[in-house]
Amino acid sequence: MSLPNSYKGYRNSYTELNEIYFWTITINEWLNLLKSDEYKAIIISSFQWLTEQELVRIYGYVIMPNHIHLLWEQLKMNGKEFPKNSFEKFTAHNFKKKLKIENPELLKQFLVKSQ
Repeated sequence: MSLPNSYKGYRNSYTELNEIYFWTITINEWLNLLKSDEYKAIIISSFQWLTEQELVRIYGYVIMPNHIHLLWEQLKMNGKEFPKNSFEKFTAHNFKKKLKIENPELLKQFLVKSQ
């Protein structure tokens, strides 16, 4: 059964608006991209924007070298997508842009390997 305003992830999980969730997101291959404060700043900038737009309420977060833990509530859709998807898209594009300019060799390590 598909719930309205729910996200169906590949693990058959979902999130609903106006519910508090503990959420973890990892860097591909668990690489330590987030050691640099510059990449942490991209994440924090995205959190700030989502909060200012009243799309999310963030109760706490921890940025580790290769993953993020987040306690948050998604309040409303960002157009046709959940705030979670907006966060992932924004950070991925900005990480890619930064790596392409500053460290193209490291960027190659993040290519998703197809089976």
